[in-house]
Amino acid sequence: MTTSRVDAVKVPGCFVRIEGAYATLRAAEQRVADFILKHPDELIYLTVTELAERTNTSESTVVRLCQKIGYKGYQEFKIVLARDLVEPTSDIYAEVEPGDDLTTIKNKVFQANAQALRDTIEVLDDADLERAVAALANARRVDIYGVGGSDPLAIDAYHKFLKLGMVAVALSDGDMMAMSSALLGKGDVALGISHTGASRDVTDALERAKANGATTICITHRSTSPITKVSDIRLYTAAKQTAFRSSASSSRIAQLTIIDTLYVGIALRAHDRSLETIGKTREATEAKRY
Repeated sequence: MTTSRVDAVKVPGCFVRIEGAYATLRAAEQRVADFILKHPDELIYLTVTELAERTNTSESTVVRLCQKIGYKGYQEFKIVLARDLVEPTSDIYAEVEPGDDLTTIKNKVFQANAQALRDTIEVLDDADLERAVAALANARRVDIYGVGGSDPLAIDAYHKFLKLGMVAVALSDGDMMAMSSALLGKGDVALGISHTGASRDVTDALERAKANGATTICITHRSTSPITKVSDIRLYTAAKQTAFRSSASSSRIAQLTIIDTLYVGIALRAHDRSLETIGKTREATEAKRY
């Protein structure tokens, strides 16, 4: 029987972005990513030309990789990496293993979820978050799309937005999403939630809403997934995959936290009105409790 101790290894926070996007990178970009992950101390002394030569790629490949994971270019990435090497911001915890007792499993699962939140802080862009809050707060109507495991998240967002007096609806049926997105237009918002970013129904609905003039927002894990191509505003989560728990499990915790952040951000833009509507909804449901 193992002990309940959970070991943490400090790693640079910017590595989270590389690991999250790795599966979607081209072969040449993966060679650059592999070198960065294996030789971070050496990397900070290399120019873009030297890194390209060491990985048998091109300077444009190096720059493209840095841009795919959210940086303006190679120099900005090196600055962030150098800072994180001095004071790493992420903890990668041990995976669940055969023979782990329930206490150890509990600790590892909780740590994985907590780590997903810390990692998501690294990849969630504040400017995009502010844009999302502004779009939602000013929206005439908000349609929220999610299928499968993302359906409960869409309902959670609808529940929160409803308490603020927003005109919103949560949909999980593909045909219903198609019809609702066809009726959206300028001043409306379509919010799509998909961990993989590859849900065809959700992506098609956002694409149709965008074509009709609505603002489109996605909450997803993969920065190069199809849903990001049809979204005006992209909010990213980050989570590591383990043998017994898909990354989607921890990512849902991060997605719920993004929804909570949007909810609070919208509420504070109209503080008094938000308190009033929240009070009304609470009063309306009090009679249903014992």
